[in-house]
Amino acid sequence: MAMPIQQNRPTPPGAATGGTIGGASAPTNYRAALTLLASLFFMWGFITVINGTLLPHLRSVFQLSYTQTTLIESVWFIAYFFASIPSAKLIERVGYQRAMVIGLGMMAAGALMMVPAARMPSYGVTLFALFVIASGITLLQVAANPYVAVVGSPETASSRLNLVQAFNSAGATLAPLFGGYLILGRSTSGTAVAGAAAATPAERLADAQSVILPYLIVAGVLAVLAIVIARFPLPAMGAATQRSARDDRRGQSLWTHRNLVFGIPAIFIYLIAEIGVGNLFINFVSQPDIGNLTHQQASNYLFLLWGGMMVGRLVGAFAMQRMDAGHALAIASVGAAIVMLIATFTTGHVAMWALISVGLFHSIMFPTIFTLGIKGLGPLTEEGSGLLIMAIAGGALVVVQGWLADAYGLQWSFLLTVLCEGYILFYALWGSRTTNALPDVQVVDA
Repeated sequence: MAMPIQQNRPTPPGAATGGTIGGASAPTNYRAALTLLASLFFMWGFITVINGTLLPHLRSVFQLSYTQTTLIESVWFIAYFFASIPSAKLIERVGYQRAMVIGLGMMAAGALMMVPAARMPSYGVTLFALFVIASGITLLQVAANPYVAVVGSPETASSRLNLVQAFNSAGATLAPLFGGYLILGRSTSGTAVAGAAAATPAERLADAQSVILPYLIVAGVLAVLAIVIARFPLPAMGAATQRSARDDRRGQSLWTHRNLVFGIPAIFIYLIAEIGVGNLFINFVSQPDIGNLTHQQASNYLFLLWGGMMVGRLVGAFAMQRMDAGHALAIASVGAAIVMLIATFTTGHVAMWALISVGLFHSIMFPTIFTLGIKGLGPLTEEGSGLLIMAIAGGALVVVQGWLADAYGLQWSFLLTVLCEGYILFYALWGSRTTNALPDVQVVDA
């Protein structure tokens, strides 16, 4: 990544200071940049969670098993594995601002590909379109997460990233309403009650085309945002600082830092838990012995799941200004495990509301693991951040939960989520402790 960083030093005379981001001091000339970045967090959260309404829709259109349905989401997250390193190289070559514009352009192009995919309709073209969108999001993630983490005081990095990630959750919260109204609400499968007769071929073709309008809207918004960012005076990051960081990295190894070594699988495993819950939520609460809802009605409850994540991140942003991030992560992992066990072993509204409440506990996990993972990396922060973003590919293993749902039942498949929470608890209590910590880093202007 081309995110210039340097070891913390006293502020030079005349440097612009002031302003707060999540309670942390930050240079004034970064305020507008972080506000603009918040819009990116919002958009990729929105687009990612549209999948939560898209997947049950595609399951009906293409008559897919749970394994085939979750494979769609696996393709989405495989993009993080393949696109993370090329994204870092692209940022280094063309710069931070141009890379963001390219990422938004890729996302818009992928959204437009959903139009021919719906008209055919084609399962393969749908997978490719989603892969392109996810690759564009990866490019944005590789730059934006570490940028927010290192702008301001290292001690409040978790608080700051939780605050900006709340905008990601705000997008995720609105997406089920958008998808529920424009996709599920305009399709035969989306408005049918559980156990209704299968849709006819003509109805499935009409259902497939219901995704055209929402993805045209998404493509238009992304194009406008790309134009705004292309014209926005983002702070330039100086080449001299990059050379200094490269010199500092010589002789240093990422693999001597326990918090990063265990943080990479923590991100990987957490994504399995988060994406498994989000993608199978509508199918789960629609079951007669759980919520007995149509898919459109269930999407309104998915709104509450992601809304809980937004609230949790806002609370976490302020709580972690006073509370140790590792302790907060441990509490969240225990809470998540408890409600997932309730969702697994009960039925009716108790199981449904238990699954909804997991959003509150999942809320702080990604930003907190991320900031704990890069803590003490000093000049190695860029490389460590790239590996943590690549670990988002863990969401691809949601296909394992799809296989478990087919083999043992949808409700039993949530025991996989409980196991994931167990590893997060291990990381919070022991794996996140820093070893061989290097001096803190902070973004500096050119």
